[in-house]
Amino acid sequence: MADRVVKCDVLVIGGGIAGCMAAIKAQEAGAKVVLVDKGFVSRTGQSPYVDSHLVFNEEWGDDLEEWHESIREIGEYVNHPVWTKIGLVDSYERFKEFTEWGVDWSKNDDGSYYRRLSFMGKTKTIFMGPIQIPTLLRDKVKESKVRILDRTMIAELIKQDGRLVGAVGFSWKTFKLTIFKAKAVVMATGASGLKPPSWPIHNLTGDGDAMAYRVGAEILGKEYVDPHPTSAMEPANFNFKFKFGGKKLEDLGPPQGKLVNANGDEVKRRGTLFPDMEFEVHEGNAPLMFHPKREDLEPQEMVGGGAAGMAVHKSEGIWPADTDCSTAVPGLYAAGDSLGTMATGAAYAAMGLSSANCSVTGHRAGQAAAKYSLQVDDVEIDSAMLEEIKKQVLAPTERNGGFKPRWVIQNLQNIMMPYYIMFIKKGDRLQAALTMVEFVRDHLVPKMYATDTHELRLVHEARNMALISEMRLRSSLFRTESRGCHYREDYPYRDDANWLAWTLIQQNDDGEMHLFKEPIPQENWPDFAIPYEERYEWRFPGEEAHLDWLNKQDAKLRAEVAEKSNGVVA
Repeated sequence: MADRVVKCDVLVIGGGIAGCMAAIKAQEAGAKVVLVDKGFVSRTGQSPYVDSHLVFNEEWGDDLEEWHESIREIGEYVNHPVWTKIGLVDSYERFKEFTEWGVDWSKNDDGSYYRRLSFMGKTKTIFMGPIQIPTLLRDKVKESKVRILDRTMIAELIKQDGRLVGAVGFSWKTFKLTIFKAKAVVMATGASGLKPPSWPIHNLTGDGDAMAYRVGAEILGKEYVDPHPTSAMEPANFNFKFKFGGKKLEDLGPPQGKLVNANGDEVKRRGTLFPDMEFEVHEGNAPLMFHPKREDLEPQEMVGGGAAGMAVHKSEGIWPADTDCSTAVPGLYAAGDSLGTMATGAAYAAMGLSSANCSVTGHRAGQAAAKYSLQVDDVEIDSAMLEEIKKQVLAPTERNGGFKPRWVIQNLQNIMMPYYIMFIKKGDRLQAALTMVEFVRDHLVPKMYATDTHELRLVHEARNMALISEMRLRSSLFRTESRGCHYREDYPYRDDANWLAWTLIQQNDDGEMHLFKEPIPQENWPDFAIPYEERYEWRFPGEEAHLDWLNKQDAKLRAEVAEKSNGVVA
């Protein structure tokens, strides 16, 4: 069966907000662009569920430093100050562009935009009306003459002579492979996921991070988990949240009711998307019931893990090498949740920040990838290397037996999804889970088989999920502290002296997973002049008992900084 060959300047993988924006901007910049999605462009991933957009505009009275400080504090000082500000400063231009395209925004009675103040910080969010961003994206992509390939999964990237030159994929219709010859690739495949039954990431399995990792890219650590809850009775019904008010103008903001434990005690929410529910469960206080303010609604039992397998927005993904969304691999760019900008930090600090950053980074990545592609020459892909990649991609179809990918995925879910692995972490439990994931990686994954193209897609998803699970466990073991949405039972304190750093992951020359620290710029460190207990809203159990330890760590950090700066502490 002859392969199909598709040639382009820029290949964009993933058709959500970031991918569509990248494809449009690359095409406008003069590149020949192909946009490919394993689902249906504009209707897969989290983009169809976007209902809010963070928009910063000085003319509306917004203060850049005030907004950044708000995100910095909620994100616990591990946000990336450069990328946070890029996302804010560029957001208004993208907002105007979406408005010109026909996106509808909620407005007040006087015609002004309805903007809701964050219930924790200083940022303000705009909400979408009936005509939303994903509704228009596909039409805009087609208008720009970008070629769209739906239901085509990219299985591997092709790297030759130190740079990317293409990719190999297959459609859901046939085992016939498609060879993409491209001068540049924009990865916009979204966040990771373990196919949970609720939050709309059931088709996001870490494909982009996994493929980029295998060609040498640096991946941002995945220790900051996303603890979105869901209804125990309707876990797959994402619309249940709108029963409690959702995005209505009359909303006062979360919570829209009261969450109580089995003893009738109210569960205090001490943060934004923080594992408070998991703490209650860990103490034996489940089930947890949500009692809405509206009298016509019945209480619902709530459970965590709705977004199992996903990290806090922008706290995972391919590590950027520059503000043009390029990466450590020449020819590889990334955007959206595939780009690990750390724009929000260790907790989700501002509603609508993710969708805004997807449009901002998509725009930047598309323009940069186009510029790069028009400056480099075509490369003839080495035939022997290509045959080896093709053989690996189709290997599951040549096996007569082995392990079904659905069963392998269920094994990974059983290992990773328990709250005492994913959310309330401890070294021995993490190591036990890692041992099992390594077994899945080494013994089950190589022996999966596929009888049709749907199973072949699942095989490659399972392979990627195993790799991403290993990254998540190793990152959680590596960061020996608690911060934001990362909680270690055996290291329950925030340790600024040692962990004002980002976790990066890269494959070393021996094929092993290597983790290392990338120091956070000192400008983003907490202010030493403010006592610890006043400048840090404690979010973990037993907070009072930790203050002495925290202040000792603060003193240690002071001493280290003084030594490095010849006795001068900022």
